[in-house]
Amino acid sequence: MAGQAGQGNSQGGRARPGNRRVAQWTRDYVRLPGIPDEYIGPDGAPRAVWTRFFEAFATLTPGDIERRFGTADRHLREAGVSYRAPGETADRIWPLSHLPLLIDEAEWQQLTAGIVQRAQLLELVLSDLYGEGRLVAEGAIPAAAIAGSTEYLRSICGIKPPGGRYLNLYAADVGRGPDGRWWVLGDRTQAPSGAGYALENRLVLSRAFASLYKSMNVERVAPFFEAFRDSLRAGADRDEPRIGLLTPGSFSETYFEHATLARYLGFLLVEGDDLAVSGDRIHIRTVAGLKRLDVLLRRVDSNSLDPLELDASSQLGVPGLIDVLRKNGVVVANMPGSGVMEARALLGFLPSLSRRFFGEDLKMPHIATWWCGQKSAREEVLSRLDQVAIEGAYRSGVPGFPGNGPVLASELSSTERERLKTAINDRGIDFVGQELVRLSTTPVWDQGRITPRPFVLRVFAAATPQGWTIMPGGFCRIADQLDARAVSMGDGARAADVWVVSDKAVPTTTLLPAVDTVRIRRIAGWVPSRAADNLFWLGRYLERAEATLRLVRALATALRDPGKGSSPVLHSVERIQRLLVTWGATSQTARTQPAKIAAEALQSEDKFGSALSLVRAAQRTATSLRERLSPDAWQVITEMVERLGQEVEDDDGVVSAAELTLQELASFAGLAQENMNRAAGWRFLEMGRRAERAINTVRFARQFAYDEASGEDLDILLTLVDCQITYRSRYLVGPLLAPVRDLVVLDPYNPRSVAFQVSALNDHIASLPTLKEGGLIERPHRLAVGLQATLTTTEAAALDTKTLFALEQDLLNLADAIGSHYFPHGPNASRPEKLTGLA
Repeated sequence: MAGQAGQGNSQGGRARPGNRRVAQWTRDYVRLPGIPDEYIGPDGAPRAVWTRFFEAFATLTPGDIERRFGTADRHLREAGVSYRAPGETADRIWPLSHLPLLIDEAEWQQLTAGIVQRAQLLELVLSDLYGEGRLVAEGAIPAAAIAGSTEYLRSICGIKPPGGRYLNLYAADVGRGPDGRWWVLGDRTQAPSGAGYALENRLVLSRAFASLYKSMNVERVAPFFEAFRDSLRAGADRDEPRIGLLTPGSFSETYFEHATLARYLGFLLVEGDDLAVSGDRIHIRTVAGLKRLDVLLRRVDSNSLDPLELDASSQLGVPGLIDVLRKNGVVVANMPGSGVMEARALLGFLPSLSRRFFGEDLKMPHIATWWCGQKSAREEVLSRLDQVAIEGAYRSGVPGFPGNGPVLASELSSTERERLKTAINDRGIDFVGQELVRLSTTPVWDQGRITPRPFVLRVFAAATPQGWTIMPGGFCRIADQLDARAVSMGDGARAADVWVVSDKAVPTTTLLPAVDTVRIRRIAGWVPSRAADNLFWLGRYLERAEATLRLVRALATALRDPGKGSSPVLHSVERIQRLLVTWGATSQTARTQPAKIAAEALQSEDKFGSALSLVRAAQRTATSLRERLSPDAWQVITEMVERLGQEVEDDDGVVSAAELTLQELASFAGLAQENMNRAAGWRFLEMGRRAERAINTVRFARQFAYDEASGEDLDILLTLVDCQITYRSRYLVGPLLAPVRDLVVLDPYNPRSVAFQVSALNDHIASLPTLKEGGLIERPHRLAVGLQATLTTTEAAALDTKTLFALEQDLLNLADAIGSHYFPHGPNASRPEKLTGLA
């Protein structure tokens, strides 16, 4: 076989164990009949780039391989790399192939030349369609081919794009044909997705195979992201612009990617509700009022961007955004309306447009496409109906037929076939016919051996002042079936990293700028109101989970020791059970089943107050904060969800799960204290924790430090608030009511006391910007100051159940006041009185 000869020649006739394995893989792979692939070149011999890779790969033992694959999978799981298939509501773990797609440098240069030419062509076409309109007027493009697309926005006509470009980011889906040539399968001009996942793929595989990655001289992707970031910055009209990435929200299929890009590029991740129009500018709603936004990298479809001028039902956009564009008030990348170039109806006209603009053919052709809106093309398609795939001209799927993929007439019943022909004849503008294409395959590791799978490669291009820059690599989707005609991440596909391999060493690159080019700054920045809201509730959910876990632990351990069945202890157990019922953690009230109650409160999925439900609520909230949380913090939250989701077998299992989760909560608190910048975001996370801890501590005190509380009740209270050691070091007697109340409620030096939490809340609120003019103290601060004064002047002897209940209500009012004042989501929410001189 050609593969065996290649191995023998490269080693001068010597067969090392690793090379025998490469030869075996080659024999298995080459014997698959009739399928062109990336491993075997046009001459039938293995491509040199793959030979290099497998020579290095073969030096790894099976144990090494599985361990490295496991490392990659563990990183994806712990980092929460996820996506949603179309139509699904649950996240899936990112399905990364363990082997990369390899492309040598010379072939990559040919491919990128075609991508650059295509990006330039589409930019020129968009400029004409929304500008002079000469292409339609002179018949180069039929008017119906444009007007049939919902992505052609008449409200954009005549608007010169701020920043000078319609396309800032372009992507092309390409595949290799049977003859070894690359073909364009589709253009992505709306809001191309996949760049963030390509970045994550690279991070995972480059760590799992660090030495192999380095020895292969793989081109870095960081320069591409650096150029893209700098080009957006250059498009703004001030030196230090504020750049936002507009996302549909955490329910988007690719929200993880949005958060990844925002964090990596240093952009603000914003939703439509975070933005507002004031004057001729777009502003971000922050806890300090409105702050000017200069550039908006959108991941929201054009029609949803402005409910005033586009889709009136959209809740994802910003009312007035199009008018701000007319006034040159914000740069939007890509420009609204650019998605019209994704229409398959236009593919057949691009070759002639290339000759019109450049005087040359397309360097990388696309698959043959006939738009059925023209009589000659329609007749051609109908005469060859069994030899082409029918696609929608303007959207995924074929109008009138189920599914999002192409329709093959040869696979239809006679009735459906006639229905398809009638539809094409009646309204041909909605259909295109495309040449049937068999995709090339790439090696995939499947159950311990290499197998071929079809793939589609998405290549990204960024517009810069120096021209178009191509990401060296891209986003590769691999089908699970050999006969795949299209590859979608919702069809059981997997993704792969793409390595562009050089013959010489590749310099390391980072997005960090040179030290001498950056002006030193120590400003904290402003947190969007939505992010502050989520941080506040993240702190509250985690603190609620901690309180529930402490109750579960106390309940599960109360009757474990011999001699603990006395009446006072049973009375305390009943109080724990009632509190868990009140909190919605359990519905069980039988005194004889404390273990069952503890287990349900720990991990019930249908009880909103169980520890598992609360940690999952925290995880959902944290999902909206991915760009603000460190990987370590996200990993801690993920581990807590996984731990509480595992079934426990007995009382010891309940106690162990509760204690380990409490340790992880302490780890998160430590990360927040030591690793988060002391900006407004950290303060809102802390305020959420402090407010919830104060409320829960008062509830504990009401339940176990009531006027006739027994020693066992007070002992449980000290355990719940983690003050046993402190109490014993101060008092050489058993738990007494007044000292316990003082320590738990009034002691300003106890980090678990109510007074300590209120003091911390006071400090945080005082550090936040004021939203009202006149110098008067605002309501959250006024309530916090009043609470602190009350706790400072109250004596332990004056604390009774009624006073504790009033204190709990005051704390609840304070938490509500913080939300209504700083999180402007409703019509009655507080807004800044002063809008002049906006930053």
